[in-house]
Amino acid sequence: MLVLHNMANLVEGCYSLIKPYQLLNGGEMMKVLIVGGGGREHAIAWGISRTGGVKIFCAPGNGGTAVEFNNVNIAATDTKALADFAEKERVNLTIAGPEAPLVAGLADEFHSRNLPIIGPPRAGALLEGSKVFAKELMKEAKIPTAEFHVFSNPEDAASFIKKSNRAWVVKADGLAAGKGVIVPESVEEALHAVDRIMVKKEFGEAGARIVVEERLEGYECSAIALFDGRDFLFFDLSQDHKRVFDGDKGPNTGGMGAYSPVPFISSETVEKIKTKVFSRLAEALHKRGIEYRGVIYAGLMMVDGEPYVLEFNVRFGDPEAQPLIMRLDTPLLELLQATWNKELGKTSVSFSTEAAVCVVMASAGYPGAYEKGKQIEGLDEVEKMEKVKVFHAGTTFKEGYFYTSGGRVLGVTALGSNVATAADKAYTAVKKIRWDGLHYRRDIAYQAIHKTG
Repeated sequence: MLVLHNMANLVEGCYSLIKPYQLLNGGEMMKVLIVGGGGREHAIAWGISRTGGVKIFCAPGNGGTAVEFNNVNIAATDTKALADFAEKERVNLTIAGPEAPLVAGLADEFHSRNLPIIGPPRAGALLEGSKVFAKELMKEAKIPTAEFHVFSNPEDAASFIKKSNRAWVVKADGLAAGKGVIVPESVEEALHAVDRIMVKKEFGEAGARIVVEERLEGYECSAIALFDGRDFLFFDLSQDHKRVFDGDKGPNTGGMGAYSPVPFISSETVEKIKTKVFSRLAEALHKRGIEYRGVIYAGLMMVDGEPYVLEFNVRFGDPEAQPLIMRLDTPLLELLQATWNKELGKTSVSFSTEAAVCVVMASAGYPGAYEKGKQIEGLDEVEKMEKVKVFHAGTTFKEGYFYTSGGRVLGVTALGSNVATAADKAYTAVKKIRWDGLHYRRDIAYQAIHKTG
């Protein structure tokens, strides 16, 4: 935990405290609303359910949450309808899963009605909603990041790349579901990336501006923390696998798997992440007057033991949330309540000493076009396995059967004594699950396994 002793209190607003979760006024059961329908949201719901005595709604949810919890037919970006539902049902705490609702102003709508929500307002959500905003904030706050240049005109971007004669990383400014970052291998590929984003508009208006960024060499990891506007509570590090094919080949995806902890990163490096990234970010948010209560995710490139920020996200990673929540010993709901109540400074978090590995099972063709409606078999076999949990993402449940309905379909997550053991267990479970045209990487956690044996 990093306590920012010298930071002045942020404006409190008219926010109410959340009462203990067992029983509220009149003996009512606590109610929690989780916004979103992916694997991350299923994992959050599952983590909260381990507390017991809580009624959980998922909007819109998926096939897995339909069976385990209470799905609500409201789109994640319908901010008014979500706030209306929370008021009507007297929901005690809402957790924003994905980024799009936050960028659309979900937290602002809830704040205007004095409804507790975990997630930043629109001004804070720009950390993820605009790569240009994030990069400029990092530069101002002296947060380590790659050299970058911003372009609003494709001809100017192409001219710069040709003159520099370097294969820069090309990023769409706005939200692109984790797919708006292109890592070219040559100048020609970099020019093609500019054309795809700015001319062909493969990511729509998200590509109206681009960031052309220096390519850093090292290894990536994900640092995730809860932030209440004053204090951070750090989770163990995790590592995502963005590319669709083994060996980190192919296009970027929303994430094909993740594991935690990252055994080859030292405690000294973790301290650098806290001080050089999160502490400086907190000061920058405070300077801009942004009231931020929620999750901050830093996607890092580690270069010779030094952390460089590739991106900030304003929510739990997906699929990083799955192994992290599987390993979490402290009740998740307790941590989320402390975030809203600004009590992270007197809250601690602990994780199991076991490792967790999540393997994403996807539809063939993802992250491009894919077919839906394939019946999923074998889940009942996996349910019998100990220390294995299947988190649903792109699924629906109809008449007793699960069907595919998205690109990333399932996140098969397992605990083990170390990363290699957890990976073996996860892949044993994966092999029991079947549908027509499934795809998954077969090398999730390969870096940890190769580095630590």
